[in-house]
Amino acid sequence: MISRRGFHASFSAFLASLSTWRPAWAQPVASTRITFVLFNDFYIMNEQVLADGKARGGFARLATVVNDERAKHRNVIVAHGGDTLSPSLMSGFDRGKHIVALTNLIAPDIFVSGNHEFDFGRDVFLERMREAKFPLYGANLRLANGNPVPGHLDRKIFDFDGVKLGLTGIAYEKSARLSSPEDLQFLPCVETTKAQAAALRKEGADFVCAVLHCDRGDAFLLQFAQAAELLLTGHTHDLFIQHDGQVAIVESGYDAFYVTCIDVDIQVNIREGKRVATWWPRFRVIDTADVVPDAAVAAAVAKYQEDFSRETEAAVAKTEFELDSRNATIRTREAAIGNLFADAMRHTMKADAAVINGGGIRSGKVYAPGSAIKIRDILAELPFNNRVVVVEMTGEALLQAMENGLAQVPVPAGRFPQVSGIKLVFDPKRPMRSRVISMEVAGKPVEPARIYRIAILDFLARGGDDYITFREAKRVTPDADAPLLANEVIAYLKSLGVVRIKPEGRIVSL
Repeated sequence: MISRRGFHASFSAFLASLSTWRPAWAQPVASTRITFVLFNDFYIMNEQVLADGKARGGFARLATVVNDERAKHRNVIVAHGGDTLSPSLMSGFDRGKHIVALTNLIAPDIFVSGNHEFDFGRDVFLERMREAKFPLYGANLRLANGNPVPGHLDRKIFDFDGVKLGLTGIAYEKSARLSSPEDLQFLPCVETTKAQAAALRKEGADFVCAVLHCDRGDAFLLQFAQAAELLLTGHTHDLFIQHDGQVAIVESGYDAFYVTCIDVDIQVNIREGKRVATWWPRFRVIDTADVVPDAAVAAAVAKYQEDFSRETEAAVAKTEFELDSRNATIRTREAAIGNLFADAMRHTMKADAAVINGGGIRSGKVYAPGSAIKIRDILAELPFNNRVVVVEMTGEALLQAMENGLAQVPVPAGRFPQVSGIKLVFDPKRPMRSRVISMEVAGKPVEPARIYRIAILDFLARGGDDYITFREAKRVTPDADAPLLANEVIAYLKSLGVVRIKPEGRIVSL
């Protein structure tokens, strides 16, 4: 006979067993935790002191984060969301060679190309990628003949404790518009990601992660389509985390000020004969101000900085008036520094006029009167290694180019034109592309049918920043034979000795 106490004990044990019992179909066949570590849009090798007085970013602090995550967790995927070869002061000098060497020390598990990987042209991109010792992905990146770019993967499946992780990577679809990939081809971001995710699932993936350099709108489209469970992105330069219960989108800002870690717990069950994964993410944002720089990587960065500093400290001229390259100036109005660079272009190419887009001037600096301008200042202001080309176009086509450049005023825009040999008056209150009131070229009213010789950046000659009439203009000088803008500016400054340029009414807003 069982005592009342014994009965209660047995019954309690029975109930406890029921609480943990699962039918055979609900038993997980595999489970794991995968930690994803994301950084993206990483241009500057050194740490930077920000508004709160604390240092963040740089390869040495990033290395510490990555090393710590790999030490603490068994299954780690370190993802680089693209944009790194340019722009930076040193990249303008060595075309991103130091960036690849330092990234090799980080050794990400996946790298995708952003638009800035192509700023120095196709051949330099391919050369830098051959130097990489980390996996390269580009499911939508193709050679001119349609073949995959050598050394690049479309997708891959990893096995973590029986859970199959599918990984794919997408380069920035609009690179041809924003950079200089020449004849490299870019398949559509959204459609390619969907196709790669479907292929991964067919090949057995339980969970799909896509690493993309993409517009945020494309990420939202992919989230809506539930193409992949995790979308790790670059390009927008913001710290962004969104999880709707089915798909997560993450971006980590830029320059590794923040590094985002996502711990994903995944269980795989068999239901109706099929593998079904359930998962949940935990997001950890690491502020690299709280991170101790890795000593070995810090030493490598210091050596690059020392070698570079010796080369770029030479002064080439002094400025009599203030030069201002801040975005609020160069992207909305005539700027003395824009006049200076455009004058150098017109002088070098013996053109009727010259145009440089404000977005091509990058340092965001104010040079006080009497300041010495050094080589490193020029490289910082002009980091894209652009060349100066000459096109021939009608006055009407040039007028349409200026309308395009002024279309977004008063909103700051990279397309805003800094000019030489041109004077124009415009009204920002008028409808876009009909704002120019009057325009002169070489001191005379523009003649719509006359052919003018215009010096522009190779970027604009390819239609960059929507300068369609520049792309359609007759090319006088081929890119390969065109001079480097930074070199021509340095030479022009040396010839001046003292820069006496200031705003003088080249672009007047009513």
